[in-house]
Amino acid sequence: MSQSTLVREPATTPHPLRTTGRWALSILFGALFAYSGAVKLAGDPEQVEGFEELGWGQWFRYFIGAAEVAGGIGLLIPALAALAAAGLAVIMAGATFVHLLDEHPAYFALIPAVLGVVLVLMVRANWHRTPSAIRGAFRR
Repeated sequence: MSQSTLVREPATTPHPLRTTGRWALSILFGALFAYSGAVKLAGDPEQVEGFEELGWGQWFRYFIGAAEVAGGIGLLIPALAALAAAGLAVIMAGATFVHLLDEHPAYFALIPAVLGVVLVLMVRANWHRTPSAIRGAFRR
């Protein structure tokens, strides 16, 4: 079996509307997460207080902020978009659980949950653009 048969490429060129939609979502989510991460890194008092309440220390705020900025930028690079969306989806899954376990109303978990679902869909939509060497690492 040749190497080319192991990699499944799209059979046809995607519809222009799909391509436009994928780029629009990537730009929107890229800006959203880059901004969100920058706010965390800048030390917004609300963010500082929120991470203090979690009890994980400010190092975690810096880590999440840097990961969000990197993910936001990664969404704009076609070869990295699927991996960036996957990483951001993991962050949103964590945020969903934190909000569910927090004393705040459970509906606070709705926003990161919905963002996480959209990010998973973005992984699926952009996976074919990920370099084959990276895709191969995720095969069984």
